[in-house]
Amino acid sequence: MENPHGPEAKETETLSGSLTPEKINPALAISELAVDTEAKPSWRTHIRLGKILLFGLSLYLFVLAIDLLKTGARGITHSFRDLSIISNAINSLGFGWLFAYLIMSGSPVAAVGLTFFDAGIIDEISTFTMITGSRLGASFIVLFIGFIYVMRGRDRSASLSMGILSLSVTATTYLPGLLLGILLLNEGILDPIRLDTTVTQNSILESLIEPVESLMTRFFPSWAVFLIGLVVILISFNLFDKCLPQVSLKESRVGWVSRLVYRPVVMFALGAMITMISMSVSISLSLLVPLSQRGFVRRENVIPYIMGANITTFIDTLLAAVLLQNPAAFNIVLVEMTSVTIISIIILIFFYRSYQHSLLNFSVWVTANNRHLTIFMVSILVSPVILLLI
Repeated sequence: MENPHGPEAKETETLSGSLTPEKINPALAISELAVDTEAKPSWRTHIRLGKILLFGLSLYLFVLAIDLLKTGARGITHSFRDLSIISNAINSLGFGWLFAYLIMSGSPVAAVGLTFFDAGIIDEISTFTMITGSRLGASFIVLFIGFIYVMRGRDRSASLSMGILSLSVTATTYLPGLLLGILLLNEGILDPIRLDTTVTQNSILESLIEPVESLMTRFFPSWAVFLIGLVVILISFNLFDKCLPQVSLKESRVGWVSRLVYRPVVMFALGAMITMISMSVSISLSLLVPLSQRGFVRRENVIPYIMGANITTFIDTLLAAVLLQNPAAFNIVLVEMTSVTIISIIILIFFYRSYQHSLLNFSVWVTANNRHLTIFMVSILVSPVILLLI
């Protein structure tokens, strides 16, 4: 017996049900197709005017904040020295590390370190160590996000491992880079490299910043101007984060990426690229927590990604040095980038497998039980305090 719902019946039903006016009159179909094509938004429509304006505002606030920090720091030079908070390079390392913990960001702390140097509060080496400390503290944000995921009932090992690896990779590349950077600074190897943007800043930015700065310095004391600058730079980074496109992991086509994550060089370049675009290592590293939860990346693949992110995170600090119009400040940041890059490349080329194995074992040890996790947390919280008190 013939099936009334077989392929022939379905084909007949489809043909009979599809005799629309457009089928009868092809001109109508062509007209409708043209309308649909025009209705589809082009790539230009995805660039929202609001985000462009927000980016412009965040950039303006960043420049304003650097100027306010510089002006305020010069006014509090004697008071800050009297407090004796930073008396050597070790204190500066702990101060930058702890300061980044408190504000949950490293870039503003690095900018503050440069303004301290510009005002003569700290010397070249102390500035270098303070920037290093700011990056050690900034990696804590990934661990903090991991704790949030654990509180929401997610897998503890997967959630915390990214933060532990972030801190471990940062410490094991920045601390050797610290020794190499001090050597480069003392020898003056990169001193010939200079970036002069005085004319550009005087002609464009100064005319926009000077009225606001004059108003602030007229009504507020130097210490208040400095604090206002710190608040403004935090706002500028927050606004810049909002300018970035919101990508849904379910909708993004990242399947091809999963075939490349096993190559350390690719992950190194990916981490560097994402951080350079976002100008925030907190953003690029924080992405690792949800990506690992959804299975896009695994712990063994993220180490070179973190290395790359830790290098290009200095882009905004370089910009801050340029805005200060201080060649020595620019040189300090350049030495920081160069030293960390050299250490990272040496590890990738010569010691990557053993390095990866050691860090993964350490991550497993920390997350094995509450006692190990407590030891780790106490260590990273107490270490900057001890350095600050030395």
